[in-house]
Amino acid sequence: MSRPLSLVSRSPDLSRRVLVVDDSRAQRKILCLLLQRWGYQVTEAASGEEALRLCEAQTFDIILSDWVMPGLSGLDFCKSFRALPRDGYGYFILLTSKSEKTEIADGLDGGADDFLIKPVSPDELHARLRAGERLLGMQRELIDKNRLIGATLDELQKLYDSLDRDLIEARKLQQTLVRERHRDFGRGTASILLRPSGHVGGDLAGFFDISVRRRIALYSVDVSGHGVASAMMTARLAGMLSSAAPDQNIALAGGVDGNRGAWPPEMVAWRFNRMMLDDMQVDQYFTMAYAEIDLHTGKVMLVQAGHPHPLLIRANGGVELLGNGGMPIGLLPNVGFERIEAQLLPGDRLFLVSDGVTECPDPQGVELGVEGLTQFLLDHATLDAPGLLDALVWSLNAYAGDADFPDDVSGVLFHYRG
Repeated sequence: MSRPLSLVSRSPDLSRRVLVVDDSRAQRKILCLLLQRWGYQVTEAASGEEALRLCEAQTFDIILSDWVMPGLSGLDFCKSFRALPRDGYGYFILLTSKSEKTEIADGLDGGADDFLIKPVSPDELHARLRAGERLLGMQRELIDKNRLIGATLDELQKLYDSLDRDLIEARKLQQTLVRERHRDFGRGTASILLRPSGHVGGDLAGFFDISVRRRIALYSVDVSGHGVASAMMTARLAGMLSSAAPDQNIALAGGVDGNRGAWPPEMVAWRFNRMMLDDMQVDQYFTMAYAEIDLHTGKVMLVQAGHPHPLLIRANGGVELLGNGGMPIGLLPNVGFERIEAQLLPGDRLFLVSDGVTECPDPQGVELGVEGLTQFLLDHATLDAPGLLDALVWSLNAYAGDADFPDDVSGVLFHYRG
């Protein structure tokens, strides 16, 4: 037996709006009385057509609709209700004397959430309403969380856009670190390849005069890590290998313009190592290939500090790997660095290159390797230095399947005329 209506507990949510749809005025009044006693805001409709017009004009949280009505049936009204644009979900209960499983399946397919068999039991109605309340509560909570997520994503997008703009400006500033991409030294030319994998990179390549038209230096540097921290380190290292400020250049040892002295390559690496460990005291390290070239004699002195092997491209068609590896700079104190010597002949080229080239992967993850780079250099030996570097970038793009490079690609190529 049903409990007296006055003893049924009220719903805690007084904001729920319920639409009662029935062609029987008596049935509507009974349902409205129950719903009002439970604290709902109730609206009545005598037909499916009237109910649909009401739903087009305002929002209802719960619909109680008779199935069998003249004109627009409850099931057809349910289908039309589901097609209406609305922000939240509407819980739809069909009131029916139908009990066949196929008819109930039709109702569920039409968009109904629940069924009540007429005549309606107040206890059962209240239980079904509480079930609808739980679903609507979860849906409202989901909407609130989605709005919070959306607002958070909007804020993150604003921060990302701001950071992206800053990184674009940082890239422009970093590009100014290498003011010259190509220079003719008379007895030879030097060309630079520098392509960061992101907005800013951790690679650095360049050259400077030691003594005008007599001795020059080439360098290729790869700072550990990626992003802003690496870019800041390359900016600092660029200042220490700049010909624009010889007093700050860690490789130069005094003298006047045109007749400067320079530390030998192994001492340049040693001084950088001491600076990184004693002065900077950061968690970063870098690899480097640094070479000093006598333009008159073609003699080369260089150091390899954890960097890929420098490549000596002979004019007669051979490619030689120089160096024995060496330790990166900034990892361990009291490290000794080995001087490597070589002899350039007219037409020979010296290539200092970062591991972004040799470790460039194809779509299957297979790296280009030293062998692949060597073959490329042999295949394109007739190109001038800028053309060779451009062709190398195109070749790496093709090898990687037109994907973004996972690491910075850089190097400096010296062509000795003699």
